[in-house]
Formats: sequence, structure tokens, C-alpha cells
Amino acid sequence: MKLPALTTVAFGAAVALIFFYAPTDADQGFSQRIFYFHVPIALTSYVCFGWGAWKALRYLRTRDERADLESYVAVHQGVVFGALTLVTGSIWARASWGVWWSWSENQLVLFLVLFLFYCAYFMLRYSVDAGPARMNMSAVYALFGVVLIPVSFLAIRLSQRFIHPVVFDSHAPSNMTGAQWLSFLVSLAAMLLLFATLYNVELAGKRIDAHLRELRELLGRRLDGGPQRAQAPALPAPERGPS
Repeated sequence: MKLPALTTVAFGAAVALIFFYAPTDADQGFSQRIFYFHVPIALTSYVCFGWGAWKALRYLRTRDERADLESYVAVHQGVVFGALTLVTGSIWARASWGVWWSWSENQLVLFLVLFLFYCAYFMLRYSVDAGPARMNMSAVYALFGVVLIPVSFLAIRLSQRFIHPVVFDSHAPSNMTGAQWLSFLVSLAAMLLLFATLYNVELAGKRIDAHLRELRELLGRRLDGGPQRAQAPALPAPERGPS
């Protein structure tokens, strides 16, 4: 089964479990169901940033430009899922506790720091001309950012107040019934599949764009050279980073 079809099936199963199988929380009521979206989205954003850091390390080791592009796309997807994490978290907090945001909650602030750190990745990347220097700086930045992931994740467990229940502990799912746990796992699988699908689609689009840009440049050089230079060997296209 192709990845987009599998993603669609997983999302359909997740929605069915969330709204028709998982029990309604006794304290928060219906609004607690956003938990099954919010937490999987947050965990998926961690996976995106981690994958981007791994590809950045691979680029630094091999100097393979494909790894640089893959790191860029993963970080971009991580920022998208990070924005959704902040939005769904704020909606959940407003519905359940009457506030959109609480600066006293360490886990919220640390996730915001992580999100802004990776937003700055794009400002750094596009402040440098395309080429090896841009790729090196982007890779180092993405690699250092991965340190914030465990800090942000552990902040949820170390906080004195819990905005949402701790999902994982050393024994079994904490504060969750079997139906809730199953719904959560299916939702997490659906989000990870969504990331994989979007990652592949964006990566394919970036590669096609790069090939078209190289063809335009090659055609432009041939046209500028005129008929007498049309038979001359084409110069290699200048090295450019992903747009």
C-alpha cells in the first residue's frame, strides 16, 4: 500500500477511535480529546527535528548535498508541526483551564524556545549565498538544535504542574485506560505517517525545482553563447543550495 493511502487509512482509524471509542475524560470532558492530536503532533515535531539533525550530521561526514536538502526539508516539516503543537496546546488550555498561555509552565516555554530556535534556522540559511558555506552553517545549526529536544521533553516530566498527563512512565501508560492508550498510539502512528508523506512530497518537489533551475541556466548559457558557441562543451552549473 502506498504511503499516502496508508496515511489516510491511519487518520480515519485515529479519528474513529478518538471520537467513538476513547472514553470521555471525567475532569475535562470532551475538550480532553484534543490530547490525541496535540501530543502526537508534538512528538512528531521532535522526530522531524531529530531527523533533520541526523541528516545534517550525515552531510558533515560525507559532504553529500542530498543530505543537506533532506535536513532542510525535515527542519521545515518540524517547524510546521511545531506551530500546530503551539496552536492545539493553546486551544486545549483555553478550553480546559481558561487561559491561552501560561509563562509559568516550563514545558510550554521550552517548547516555544525550541520552535523559535528552528525558525531562526531559515533566517541563518538564507542570509548566506547558496553553496558549501550555507550548507555547513545550516548543518551545524541543525545539529546543535537537537540538544533542546530532550530538554523540552523532560520538562514535561519534571514540571511541578502538569498541563497534560504524562504519557510514558517506567511501567505502563500513566493516567490512561486501555482505550485511551490505543487511541493515542494510532493517532501517533497517523501523525508520523503524515510527516513521512509530506517529507517525501516536499523533497521530490525541491529536487524537481533544482533540476529545472539547472536546465534553465544551461539553456540560458547556450542562448547567450550564440550559434558559434552552441557546439562548445557546456560548463557545469554553479553549485546552489535548495530554495
